[in-house]
Amino acid sequence: MITIISAYIIDLILGDPNWLPHPVKGIGKLISGFDKLLRGNKNPLLEKLKGIFFVIIIISIPTTITYFLLYLTNYIHYYFHLIVSTIIIYTLIAIKDMRDKANNVKQALLKNNIDLARKNLSMIVGRDTERLDEKRIIMATIESIAESICDGIIAPLFYIFIGGPITGIVYKCINTMDSMVGYKNEKYKNFGWFAAKLDDIANFIPARISGILIAISSLLLNYDSKSSFKILIRDGSKHPSPNSGLSEASMAGALQIQLGGPSTYNGIISNKPFIGDNIKKPKLSDIDKAINIMYVSSLIMIILGALIEWLI
Repeated sequence: MITIISAYIIDLILGDPNWLPHPVKGIGKLISGFDKLLRGNKNPLLEKLKGIFFVIIIISIPTTITYFLLYLTNYIHYYFHLIVSTIIIYTLIAIKDMRDKANNVKQALLKNNIDLARKNLSMIVGRDTERLDEKRIIMATIESIAESICDGIIAPLFYIFIGGPITGIVYKCINTMDSMVGYKNEKYKNFGWFAAKLDDIANFIPARISGILIAISSLLLNYDSKSSFKILIRDGSKHPSPNSGLSEASMAGALQIQLGGPSTYNGIISNKPFIGDNIKKPKLSDIDKAINIMYVSSLIMIILGALIEWLI
């Protein structure tokens, strides 16, 4: 437990400095390499089989490296093992980094530099940002924060509490694969199908925990917690993804705004439904509120994990 708390505090202080080697970057390079090596066949069945093999490889290599690294450090000295475990866990959660990137978008908008805001937004979303107006930029930033609460904080912590750095790495492999190859377009609909399905399974429980924690956080922060719970239940399943809509719905309710709606990806329009009630127009201050919810949600998750581990 001490390693998780220490990693959490380090992330709050340091975030993800560019100079620091990051396992997710390594996983990303591994995915890119095997994607180029394996993908490419007109036979749908063969592409799906290669997609399964691809997933096995991408999970196996980082997990094996992590296992032997932890085994070796434990053999050398227990405290050395704790330090390395803490560092690995620290790299698997992303709180300060998400805050910094969201604030970069906000600061650009405050300076009325919409082109810079679009550029900064493109660092945290997969959609096309070149034509977004201020309202859509704010909405996309808040959606990214809501999604990151699950993918970048709650889900990694959930699996770290279950099995330590090893299960945390497994989750990050699955989640990173989904973000890179889990698309339903012509290029990846067969090759990336298994990675996408596995991510849906891996995030099923964490996504629902995230939605509830966002609602609880909105209560503690004196935001609209009743609406947060209501929209979570009413609109959580509207999103094309079985998981992404839950945190977005809970966040939309807490801030009394609408999220979602049509978005463009690589020039192709995705007609996503709107989530939430259009009570208020999204404002720059809502980005700060979403960040506050992110911090409180992460803290609740740490406390809950510590309590459960103590009781067990």
